[in-house]
Amino acid sequence: MQITAMPKKFARMTKTTKISLGMVAAGAAVMAGTVVSAPAASAATPARSGGNVDAWINQSLQIMREKGIPGTYEGIRKNLMRESSGNPNAINNWDSNAAKGIPSKGLLQVIDPTFKTYHVSGTSQNIYDPVANITAACNYAAHRYGSIDNVNSAY
Repeated sequence: MQITAMPKKFARMTKTTKISLGMVAAGAAVMAGTVVSAPAASAATPARSGGNVDAWINQSLQIMREKGIPGTYEGIRKNLMRESSGNPNAINNWDSNAAKGIPSKGLLQVIDPTFKTYHVSGTSQNIYDPVANITAACNYAAHRYGSIDNVNSAY
């Protein structure tokens, strides 16, 4: 397939086919060694839990309760595992956001403008900080979908 023909053909594909192609491309990139890892959180903004997905979710839930942001442990974990498999340094360098220069980052694969808009005070300004990423993504999901619990696919 020619690269120039790809956007038109890609637009006509079903969501399932696009996801499958994305997974194949991601796997090929890993096999080829071309995946670029995201920078780790700086020393000024470490993950506050010591690297535990359950602890990050629970810390986010505590902040969310204080700020009136809806969401449950199950809703967050389901989306987090689908989006990043629990890797706080995950970065998507192949989708439409990445093509625009704003790749999705972190546990819940948030783009920089969304993170900045929905950042929750009291959390780190670092998009790779697990608690800040989860909390901002849940704040966004609350505004867009009513709750992270209502998100069942890429959002």
